[in-house]
Amino acid sequence: MDCQKIGILIRTLRLEQHMTQQALAEQLCLSPKTVSKWERGLGCPDLSVLSDLSAALGVGLEALLQGDLGENSPVAGNMKKTNFYVCPVCGSVTASTGQVALSCCGMTLEAQKAQKAGEEDKLRLEQVEDEWFITTDHPMTKQCYISFLALATGESLQIIKCYPEWELQVRLPRRRHGTLYFYSTEKGLLYQYI
Repeated sequence: MDCQKIGILIRTLRLEQHMTQQALAEQLCLSPKTVSKWERGLGCPDLSVLSDLSAALGVGLEALLQGDLGENSPVAGNMKKTNFYVCPVCGSVTASTGQVALSCCGMTLEAQKAQKAGEEDKLRLEQVEDEWFITTDHPMTKQCYISFLALATGESLQIIKCYPEWELQVRLPRRRHGTLYFYSTEKGLLYQYI
């Protein structure tokens, strides 16, 4: 751990949140001198306070320990380049158009690798007026179901959460073209073009 880099990051994030050293120290039940010592690079935070410190500063543990938030590279705002992160414990879904460090339920999440859906996995799409009516023959049991589907176009992303033992019937606004992503708890992230 580079105490100097970590200290600079702590100070930067604290100031961005308009927080004094005293306020941060009170949140962590520490003395302001301890926060000052970190910010000057004369020591690093103890492992016992890292989780609370990252929450107070609104930064992930990995970034805090590296002392660097990393560079955000623009992806021209194209929602078709969205990365999906799915927690294997609680099933929560997060989407990002760039690379992020993300954790849920105590686990670091990796971006799902989308695979093109085979004919047997594809969702059925039917045009009903100006909407897509989406259904499937997927069993939707507690052990194996589609947990979400998302329609990505160049300028928008719409995510629909699905639940086991519920029939999958979804209506989405019809677009000329886009990518329909869906996550099978058995096969992972799949996609098909519309």
